[in-house]
Amino acid sequence: MTVSRRGLIAATGASLIASQADARQKAKAGAKPLFQASWESFEANYKTPAWFQDAKLGIWAHWGPQCVPEYGDWYGRQMYQQGNPYYDHHVATYGHPSEFGFMDFLPKWKVDGWDPQRLMGLYKKAGAKYFVSMANHHDNFDNFNSRYHRWNSTKIGPMRDIVGEWAKATREAGIRFGVSNHSAHAWHWWQTAYGYDAEGPKRGVRYDAFTRHRGDGKGKWWDGLDPQELYTGPHGDMVPPDGITSIKDMNAFNDSHSGQWLETPPPGEDWYAKQWLLRQNDLVEQYHPDFVFMDNYVMPLGQAGLDAVAHFYNANRLWNGSLEAVVTTNKLDDQQARGLTNNVERGFSDRLRPLPWQTCTCIGQWHYDRRIYEQNGYKTAKEVVQRLIDTVSKNGTLLLSIPVRSNGEIDDKEEKVLADMAAWMAVNGDAVFGTRPWDIYGEGPTRFVEGMQNEQLAKGFTHEDIRFTTKSGVLYALPTEWPNAPFVTITAMAEGSPQRKGQVERVELLGYGQPLRFELGMDGLTVKLPDARPAFTPVLKIMGKGLVS
Repeated sequence: MTVSRRGLIAATGASLIASQADARQKAKAGAKPLFQASWESFEANYKTPAWFQDAKLGIWAHWGPQCVPEYGDWYGRQMYQQGNPYYDHHVATYGHPSEFGFMDFLPKWKVDGWDPQRLMGLYKKAGAKYFVSMANHHDNFDNFNSRYHRWNSTKIGPMRDIVGEWAKATREAGIRFGVSNHSAHAWHWWQTAYGYDAEGPKRGVRYDAFTRHRGDGKGKWWDGLDPQELYTGPHGDMVPPDGITSIKDMNAFNDSHSGQWLETPPPGEDWYAKQWLLRQNDLVEQYHPDFVFMDNYVMPLGQAGLDAVAHFYNANRLWNGSLEAVVTTNKLDDQQARGLTNNVERGFSDRLRPLPWQTCTCIGQWHYDRRIYEQNGYKTAKEVVQRLIDTVSKNGTLLLSIPVRSNGEIDDKEEKVLADMAAWMAVNGDAVFGTRPWDIYGEGPTRFVEGMQNEQLAKGFTHEDIRFTTKSGVLYALPTEWPNAPFVTITAMAEGSPQRKGQVERVELLGYGQPLRFELGMDGLTVKLPDARPAFTPVLKIMGKGLVS
């Protein structure tokens, strides 16, 4: 199948020139750009802003048209993979993907239950100091008023500027605003939509991305739109060739070709990176975020990614008068992490890191999955808090996704998680927000393996696991469970330990309001606990000269 991109390439080139001209004009009006589009420049000039070091918790709305079926993450790709449960659900519920493709979900995405101001109030009470709106996902649909991509939420489906409304609600709540961009992977992610069934009554029938083009939508809801701009077009040997006759072989082909996590543009198609850069720059220019999440390993699309980061850093300095920008990507080495902020997706750190970092996770699936609700499968507030205090003790920040339903609401069980988080934060938030690590992150038997996508392998915390934070000369000890005994012993302060320094003058249990009895002995600092339990995990406030360097 051949798709001409001559017009798209020409338009992209002209738009990029115009965008660069705008950037040059802004540079003339403001300060000389500090950042060049290179790792060397980022590493030499970047410093993590204080707001991010203080924030500790962000909440993320991982919300887009893939939430319409409410069947979980990566629905758009997996609905085109015969033998996959997503494909089976799609065929049974909506029809064969040659007839009802992903694009047919777009007009069904109605957000009549969405109240961003109300949701932001819940997020803020739960402790969020920054909020992240998903600007687009691998499905290549922009959730904002994009000047360079007609497949967006202001023209199709919601007919609303999702990112813009989130931004307004976030700033009204007095917290920092961020965006996430996942679209660099759309070109290979969508190649399953150009495939076909390898077996069964529709064997060999190509799916909708292969058959729909500009002009085919005359008289339909997508009249004037080109589906190839959404699905990105077929890309060489990524498209399943004719003649595959088994589901096993088709899955093997997709896994070994388009299923690879590629950070490069499609070979020989420079237009793709240029178009991505236009959309990314447009996103930050319109909504002035202080935080950008890029769903990539190190950097998306080569030089285009470097250009995007430099543009954002320089623009953010102009907007704010100083650099308030944070960009997170995955798998940065120690040198790269001096110029961007390292993210660990659904994973842990095994150590206290010298540079600020972030981990991101979700209480369920990234995109809303009603099955998790029905099976009571969400993380509890206590599990979230345990994850948070472990992360903060290691100089990190947690970005937590609360999946949003198709109509813009969150469900009652998600609200319960947020309410329980809010109750804990009301008592213990001082031990989290605005803190810095102690000499060590903690003590106890639980150890984590460093890396992404491994949280399902982690063992649960125990009452012996204690994490530490500091603020204003105060040491906080945060046990991850209430101890089985009426006392807790902090062995890090045992006789002969490097952490046994200074004087312990007073110990309090946050939320209790009275000093506690304690003894500094050979085994460490032992604190007598009251019967009262102000929150589902305790926090001890330890005061005295010289405890914190």
